[in-house]
Amino acid sequence: MAEKPAIRIGYLKITDHLILGVTDLKLKKGMEKFDHCTLNPVVKNGWNEVADALATKSLDGALILAPTAMDLFKSGVDLKLLLFAHKAGSILVKSKRAHIEKIEDFAGKTVLIPYQLSVHNMLFYKLLSEKGLKPGRATDKGIDVTLEVVAPFQMPEALEYDEEGEIGGFIVAEPFGSLVIAKGYGEEFYLSKDLWPKHPCCVFVVRNEIIQKHPEAVQEICNSFVRSGLAIDAQPSPASVIGGDFLSQDKDVIFKVLTDPPDRILTGELFPIIKDLDTIQKYMMDEMKIMTSLIDLEKFVDTGFAKTAGAK
Repeated sequence: MAEKPAIRIGYLKITDHLILGVTDLKLKKGMEKFDHCTLNPVVKNGWNEVADALATKSLDGALILAPTAMDLFKSGVDLKLLLFAHKAGSILVKSKRAHIEKIEDFAGKTVLIPYQLSVHNMLFYKLLSEKGLKPGRATDKGIDVTLEVVAPFQMPEALEYDEEGEIGGFIVAEPFGSLVIAKGYGEEFYLSKDLWPKHPCCVFVVRNEIIQKHPEAVQEICNSFVRSGLAIDAQPSPASVIGGDFLSQDKDVIFKVLTDPPDRILTGELFPIIKDLDTIQKYMMDEMKIMTSLIDLEKFVDTGFAKTAGAK
């Protein structure tokens, strides 16, 4: 019998990627068994690392920002989107030192985002533009708010050491927002689910070459992810312990993220919604001008694996 392939899946240490942590633990403890592959989670520090590793084929798949995945597909990386990794789950935090009371107070400040091609950037852009404020990079002309791309895990430290309050805050995946709030440097300004209920953010993509070569392996990973997502939603307490370990974070902070409020992050509905992905790419092209063309989502998204897995 041929040796089972090891499927390398990239991720960041964020709550959005907890389905991978739960599946990994179930396999290690023998609570689940894969017949067609072994799972090899590969941690990365930032989104550029994940994107580059997919492009150079050093990863077989990844949990990655939806717009970044779309951009990779557009640039010729042969990927398929198979599942959402979660819905909602991010937070806009204001720095206590920046004296932010309303959206307009972000004017003249720097705000940290995890990546340009991210739903975080889109949600914050929409929030500002509705108040007539223009965000952009420090080199752009006529901007009101400076956006700076910083890896999620570096954001708490950036806020902590910004004694002058030049950083207004950041918008990012949890648990980094809740971490800063717990340490006393920031306050919740908005939860992303209140800006766009049940919005997509990270998605599970696999290189098409791997799907063609090992469809049964890809299916059993999708099956497990869907089960893990349902388990996280149903049992946040044990999930937060697993999350604390897998993400190297405080389990109490993870528990708060999973439960307060209950719909802060949703992992039980992973079926890919093409209409929502289309909303993202059209907004990024028409309003933000950071995408130059649209992709054919019917070619990019393969819902067959999600259907077989029973994803909701």
